[in-house]
Amino acid sequence: MPTTTQQTRHHGARQWWVLAGLGAAVLAAAAIGNLAAVGAAADYSGLEQPAWAPPSWLFGPVWTILYVMIAISGWLAWRQVGFGPELGAWVVQLALNAAWTPLFFAAGWYGLAFAEIVLLWLAIGVTVLLFWRVSRAAAALLLPYWAWVTFAASLNYSVWQLNS
Repeated sequence: MPTTTQQTRHHGARQWWVLAGLGAAVLAAAAIGNLAAVGAAADYSGLEQPAWAPPSWLFGPVWTILYVMIAISGWLAWRQVGFGPELGAWVVQLALNAAWTPLFFAAGWYGLAFAEIVLLWLAIGVTVLLFWRVSRAAAALLLPYWAWVTFAASLNYSVWQLNS
């Protein structure tokens, strides 16, 4: 039987306000990345890259889908447990997500960006584990994101090595 707190989270306007707030947090992270990536397509194409590097146009659509999934994932976890350690981990990974693009594209610090993306990868893993305990759906929504960040970390490392 759901508790009164869970019933409040599941019904009423509050759940939509929380979804909007989590969506706004994700949008802010995306906006930071977008601002830091102004001119990134030209910079990216000018870098030495591994043969398996995707074209720059692919990143926008992939991240759009992933950001929607990240917001919904946080909301699903919140619906189960409210604001607690699970959402704290979600916020940490989102902040690390927002920090990567300025390091890589705006500053051109490929080595530091790689160290940061490793922290991001670990933070996503912690979030997945915490979410798994409260909502399998919330955890599952983060798995494509975790896979993409794994790929992005490999690409970051390769670009760093090829351009040092």
